Amino acid sequence: MKIVVDAFGGDNAPEEIVEGVKLALNKIKNLEIILCGNEEMLRNMIVGYESRIEIINADEIIKNEDHPTLAIRQKKNSSLVKAFDALKEREDVIGLVSAGSTGAILAGAIMKIGRIKGISRPALAPILPTKKESDVIIIDSGANVDCKPINLLHFALMGSAYYSIIYNCDNPKVALLNNGSEEGKGNELTKETYSLLKNAPINFIGNKEGGDFMTGEVDVMVADGFAGNALLKGTEGAVMAVMSILKHSIKSHFWSKIGYLFMKKTFKDIKNRVDILSKHAGSPLLGCKKLVVKNHGSCKRNNICSSIEQTVVLNEKKLINKIESALLNLNLEISNED
Repeated sequence: MKIVVDAFGGDNAPEEIVEGVKLALNKIKNLEIILCGNEEMLRNMIVGYESRIEIINADEIIKNEDHPTLAIRQKKNSSLVKAFDALKEREDVIGLVSAGSTGAILAGAIMKIGRIKGISRPALAPILPTKKESDVIIIDSGANVDCKPINLLHFALMGSAYYSIIYNCDNPKVALLNNGSEEGKGNELTKETYSLLKNAPINFIGNKEGGDFMTGEVDVMVADGFAGNALLKGTEGAVMAVMSILKHSIKSHFWSKIGYLFMKKTFKDIKNRVDILSKHAGSPLLGCKKLVVKNHGSCKRNNICSSIEQTVVLNEKKLINKIESALLNLNLEISNED
């Protein structure tokens, strides 16, 4: 079992990427890694792991400012393109992990790997905490800015399948992001999508507003990439702002500092619960023929390790087959209605 890793994607590449790979290899005994990037640099960083790490030399790097499609076409010797080539051409490679450009990863996945038959567009599905012990995923969170109702229907099917695997939940609650909870609310996109989701083979619980998705009432929040990304980034910013205000307030008053000593463990638990980046850095690009996991650009070694572990689990639980089954059920229901 092999996973290919873009060693030069992300703000902290290649050091944190390679260290994350080592952590994963220490945890998963039957795993091998393929690193794509500057071979001379990488050789000096994998001492002691040579038997389980293969290196594919790549002298170019795709940057965030590069045009995604042009970069995939023109930078054929980049670490990301080489990684996609390995994923496409080698049957023993089960998935790809990268913290590189989101646009380039999406373009590479479509151009090099291709979509599952019947899926209109791949989508990103990051995980966030809720006020309960459960988590919620947002799909899509930025891969598709302009969407049609059929795209959101497919997002719902894929999100439901993904959530059921990650949390061993047979019937996850799927909601549509909207500006009101009533059925008739929203723009033309959400109104048409509502009708499709209502008749889809999922546990659709209706429209939910942005303030509802972290209540624990929703497992899968469906949105177009523009709204989903705004919701995700706004939530991340709000969490960071609250934590910063709390930290400043504690330091500003003597009695607050005393109280902090008694509540130190509580504050640590809160930080761990809401620290989105440290807990869930990897987001699978759902809808591709093979597993592709996108990491946050500023991710560290633990995030890379977690994404590699996540890829192994999704492969073992046959996520792609489950999405294909969800599409088959949808088509059967449509046929029965006809």
